[in-house]
Amino acid sequence: MSIVKYAAEFTVLAIVVVMFVIGVLTVTHGTPVRNVIAPGRDDAPPSVSDSLFAQTMELYTGVHLGGGNAVQLMLNGDGSYPQLWKDIASAKHTLTVQMYYCEPGVVADRMRDALAERARSGVRVLVLLDAFGSGPLRKTNFEEVLTKAGAKVAWLRPLRWWALNRAATRSHARAVVIDGRVGWTGGFGLADYWLGDGHHDEQWRESNVRFEGPAVAELQAGFAAGWAEATGGLLTGETFFPDQIFEPAGNMVAGLMFTVPSMGSTPAERFLALSIAGATKTLYITNSYFVPDQEFRNLLKDASKRGVDVRVLTAGDKSDVKTTVYAGRRYYEELLKAGVKIYEYRPTMMHAKTLVVDGVWSSVGSMNFDNRSMAFNNESNLDVLDPAFGAQMDSVFMDDLTYSKEITLPAWRRRSVFEKTIEWGAEKLWRVL
Repeated sequence: MSIVKYAAEFTVLAIVVVMFVIGVLTVTHGTPVRNVIAPGRDDAPPSVSDSLFAQTMELYTGVHLGGGNAVQLMLNGDGSYPQLWKDIASAKHTLTVQMYYCEPGVVADRMRDALAERARSGVRVLVLLDAFGSGPLRKTNFEEVLTKAGAKVAWLRPLRWWALNRAATRSHARAVVIDGRVGWTGGFGLADYWLGDGHHDEQWRESNVRFEGPAVAELQAGFAAGWAEATGGLLTGETFFPDQIFEPAGNMVAGLMFTVPSMGSTPAERFLALSIAGATKTLYITNSYFVPDQEFRNLLKDASKRGVDVRVLTAGDKSDVKTTVYAGRRYYEELLKAGVKIYEYRPTMMHAKTLVVDGVWSSVGSMNFDNRSMAFNNESNLDVLDPAFGAQMDSVFMDDLTYSKEITLPAWRRRSVFEKTIEWGAEKLWRVL
């Protein structure tokens, strides 16, 4: 009997160990792309100015880059919320809202009241909140007020013991769609530190986009996918996709990239790899959580070595997630030695997630430059192929540098042993940051 007992205990222990290993591997996996290969005469991937680039991007990410869009870059709370409240107040038929991070305060109350007012006026209002990022709102009357007004609120991926396999995959996307006519995405959320001009402490620096045209339909479809996951109901038909949602509203080529988690190569990873490989002149990256893996560091270094002006602007000492800052700093010396220029924003938290390549190809949205955004999160970015918009993005990037500290190699090498040790420890967590 004792042999049978020990065999049974060993079997149970073995199962527990295997399940633990599977769990760890599930929540720490990375993405597989190591380089961008283009066999041929010149061995070069299509540049962002090549007509093949847009076609390649669509094939590899699913982003339909089409004309007929009008896109506005909306900076910080002062440049975003006043127009957002006006757009919401103008809704006559539908309002769909998806948010990741929310906490009680002035902004959350203003959104609640604006949506409730429209719901009471007969507008169909649907609100989708990530159960982890928006969890603080459960302690308020946010959902109660909206529900009483006639709106519907759904929580995406609740944290429950029987759904732990999905706990690491969050919906980090942001989406607001008004009457299928106007769309918003970016890095904003419902918290008071998004208020202000982005140049003062506790007034986060943020970049968002307001857009009209066919790209709005793609944002609405992304929302619908999340709504189906949370409620079981798949939204379609003229109520949420009216005829005008597909009509031209401008002359800009743009497309909405709504990425989804995957165990293998992801649209987010392929988007970023193709964008870096397509740079021939300039590559300006602004990202709040900059923790590139070895493959992406190699892509950045390769771009610099082929003569591209590669610059990275990220959060510094004012970051809300210090572990990410230290992990990213671990890679500064490697990148600086290859000619990549690195800057840290000084006045406040830099939360924007943008890039602009050769002044032509731009992206604004929620996607961070880290493994979590590449492998584990739903993200929403508006990609724009337009020289005028690209010039504006270049201008904003250069203006942000005037509020930033450039990291130089000689000075960086003089940091303390303590700082280096902290960076070494933080870097070991890069897969889950």
